[in-house]
Amino acid sequence: MNQRAMIAATAATLMSLALVSAPAAAQEKEKCFGIAKAGQNDCASVAGTHSCAGQSKVDMDKMEWKYVAKGTCKDMKGLSLEEAKKMKS
Repeated sequence: MNQRAMIAATAATLMSLALVSAPAAAQEKEKCFGIAKAGQNDCASVAGTHSCAGQSKVDMDKMEWKYVAKGTCKDMKGLSLEEAKKMKS
C-alpha cells in the first residue's frame, strides 16, 4: 500500500470512529441550570426571554443552562429542569 492510500485509509477510519462515538458523548450530558456565566449559556432560557446560546445577561441566572457531564450538575450547585421551572412560577 502506498503512503497516500495509507493516509487516506487512516483518516477515513478516524472520521468514522468520531461519528460513531458522537451520539454516546451526547447521551452522557445533562442540562444544568443556574451555572452559566453571562453570555455563556448553551441555548434558550426557561423563562422564554431568548431562544439562542450566548444571550444570557446575568451570571448564574436560574433560568439559563449549560450542558455538563451527567451526574455533575448538583456538585456545581446547579438545578435540574424541573427545579428551574418551579423557580420560574
